[in-house]
Amino acid sequence: MEVATIGLDISKHVFHIHAVDSQGQVTGRQRLRRGEIMSFFSSLAPCLVGIEACATAHHWAREIRRFGHDVRLIPPAYVKPYLRRGAKNDAADAAAICEAVTRPNMRFVPIKSVENQGFLMLHRARGLLVRQRTMTACAIRAHFAEFGIIVGQGRQRVDGLVDLLNDEELTLPAHARMALAILVNQLKELDRQVEAIERELADIQRENPMAKLLSSIPGVGPITATALAATVPDPTMFRSGREFAAWLGLTPKQNSTSGKDRLGRITKQGDSYLRHLLVIGARNVVRYPKARSGVGGGWIEALLERRRPMVVAIAVANKLARIVWAMMTTGEFYRPKLAA
Repeated sequence: MEVATIGLDISKHVFHIHAVDSQGQVTGRQRLRRGEIMSFFSSLAPCLVGIEACATAHHWAREIRRFGHDVRLIPPAYVKPYLRRGAKNDAADAAAICEAVTRPNMRFVPIKSVENQGFLMLHRARGLLVRQRTMTACAIRAHFAEFGIIVGQGRQRVDGLVDLLNDEELTLPAHARMALAILVNQLKELDRQVEAIERELADIQRENPMAKLLSSIPGVGPITATALAATVPDPTMFRSGREFAAWLGLTPKQNSTSGKDRLGRITKQGDSYLRHLLVIGARNVVRYPKARSGVGGGWIEALLERRRPMVVAIAVANKLARIVWAMMTTGEFYRPKLAA
């Protein structure tokens, strides 16, 4: 059969194929098991293959691309408008993917390499461990509060509680002391694991040319630099720095009509992890005058007189995103005077 475009709906074990020819006529619908995917695509002539960007999508894209196919990953939110009403199933999803991948203005997700996925996994693991560490620290503070020992918020105050646990004069039940000792040991182990991952990310930052380049930006450290280098392997997919900032959800949401522009809060769309890292870096830039001067402190100072620091930090994060795109596309190191 003639096949020009294929929509592939993937899952753990069952895959659905929707194939059309160059005229858009359906030439085949098929349900395949996991072990049949490679033999199916190896027997086809090179064609366009669309896959939703979800779990294991990058792996399948790399494997299918080895047979000469043009594989493109589509964000799930961009596939949904092509789903027929009242027909939510795997076969309908494959048909919607097949329709979406042929649209001329469709935006695709770049296929990550094995190396990029590898050290992005370090970021995911670190994020999980940091959340667990925060939960453990909050549990320790709450359990001490049940016995009338109150401290303020902040990790350094929890460390004071850990030292207090070794005080023999502290009147705590034996069972409570045992439970708290277990949580304290878990907190220390989580600290050790997070530090090990951060050391590894710092080593990667020193060896990766793009991450090393981005680290010269104020507010961008090894963690942010390596995350950007791995998540955005091809910055030319964005036409401008503003488009890159919009992809990260750092541009205002519009509700404009009749020639009147109404701008609201930022959209918060796109990669929430990268946006989170850039906002944290921007807050540090806003906090310290020396860092502000490196990003063009004049407009930041003027903005601080009119807006709250968090609003200013979002504006700085938007500017940092544009600087990141410009440096990734040109390969130039950061120049403070040009940023100002």
